[in-house]
Amino acid sequence: MKQRAYALDALRGYAIITMVLSATVVAGILPSWMYHAQTPPPTHAYDMAISGLTWVDLVFPFFLFSMGAAFPFSLGSRLSRGVTKVRLVGDTVLRWLQLAFFAIFIQHFYPYVLSSPQDARSWGLALVAFALLFPMFMRFQRLPKWGALAVKVGAYGVAVAMLLTTSYAGGRTFDLNFSNIIILILSNVALFGGVLYIFTAKRVGVRLVVAGVICALVLGADVSGSWAQKIMSYSPVWWLLRVDYVRYLLILIPASVAGEWLSDSMKVEAKDRRNGRNDILSALVAVLAVGEIVGMLWSINSHQIGMAFAIGAVGCVAMWMLLQRVDTAKSVLWRKLLILMVVLMLLGLCCEPLQGGVKKDPATVSYLLLTSSLATSALLFFSIVCDYFKCHKATAFLTKCGENPMVAYVAGDLVVYPLLNLTGGVALLWPLYASPWLGFLHGVLLTTLSVLLTMLTTKLRLFWRT
Repeated sequence: MKQRAYALDALRGYAIITMVLSATVVAGILPSWMYHAQTPPPTHAYDMAISGLTWVDLVFPFFLFSMGAAFPFSLGSRLSRGVTKVRLVGDTVLRWLQLAFFAIFIQHFYPYVLSSPQDARSWGLALVAFALLFPMFMRFQRLPKWGALAVKVGAYGVAVAMLLTTSYAGGRTFDLNFSNIIILILSNVALFGGVLYIFTAKRVGVRLVVAGVICALVLGADVSGSWAQKIMSYSPVWWLLRVDYVRYLLILIPASVAGEWLSDSMKVEAKDRRNGRNDILSALVAVLAVGEIVGMLWSINSHQIGMAFAIGAVGCVAMWMLLQRVDTAKSVLWRKLLILMVVLMLLGLCCEPLQGGVKKDPATVSYLLLTSSLATSALLFFSIVCDYFKCHKATAFLTKCGENPMVAYVAGDLVVYPLLNLTGGVALLWPLYASPWLGFLHGVLLTTLSVLLTMLTTKLRLFWRT
């Protein structure tokens, strides 16, 4: 389809921007909701016994959700054009390997990994690594196939040589097991979810059965010595493929359903009926969708599950009543998304007593289902803002980053921070280390620079296709 799914781009952009922001805030004693629930202040030490949910805990599942929702646009559209399933499975395996290599490569060339303290050499190597990622992951459509392949093979060859010959801080050497865990999970989920979608496109019932089996496996794996635990802990190649990551399909499967609905709605020729009544009602639904996210975060993080049920019930009933009165081409999609959001929310809240509550790490069933529900609410919000109200300029910083998310993910560490150090601009940031909230401003500034760089690459159509 020539149309872009702006709502999906915006959701992906929001996820990647907040992911970068949460990683660039200077550590300090801010309110606990400013950090992962399991790494609270003042020590920020990981405690797997803590349950809860903060906005920081949403950024990764939101990105996974956007990945799953994109399957109908990428894999689904190619299936409809007659591309064979064998070809698509091959492309999915290649994507898995590319993402896994990306995870290993970027982890080895973060400046703080290259030297301690960081120096001009580490900053320079980080910039070189960033530049090398372009020929590795761009598509050179103007070159003949053999030329594009030669460029990519050459880039990967240089990257491997850099990995093997570079000296790292603390005497570290190249290690396949040393990789970016977020990207490694994405690579595994892209493989599991991609193959599943190829064979179940437009067959929602089959995917839901698979989701039920996965849910049972995740819960069964908590029983020590059980066969479910043995399956979930199996890994033929630890640095590349881990069966345990199949649990994240509890986010991708609902996302793929939402993505199919979104894709179908974009094929409808009818135009939205813009009038004062529809505008007001749609705006109220958008506000309530955000309110649901905020309310659920507050109640779950404060362990008031009864309040979470109440907030969910009141908000969803209100949205349903409003949507019954909205007369637009998109209202059918919005009602479907609301129903999906309600089902996932109820399942997640009912599973909350299991596995010690809502926990990001290791991801519990309640965490996976509830974050899927909130991601659906966010997609509903962006559908109203981007697709109905057409706020494309106001959301451009989200959609442009959503079109080129991997650039946004590494821009701060591999470009912005090295350039600030090499030019002396980092001295301007030193006053921001004086207090926790100034440290948050530090994160906002670095994230803004990363966003601007990503928007520039998107404008120049320098896309990384991972």
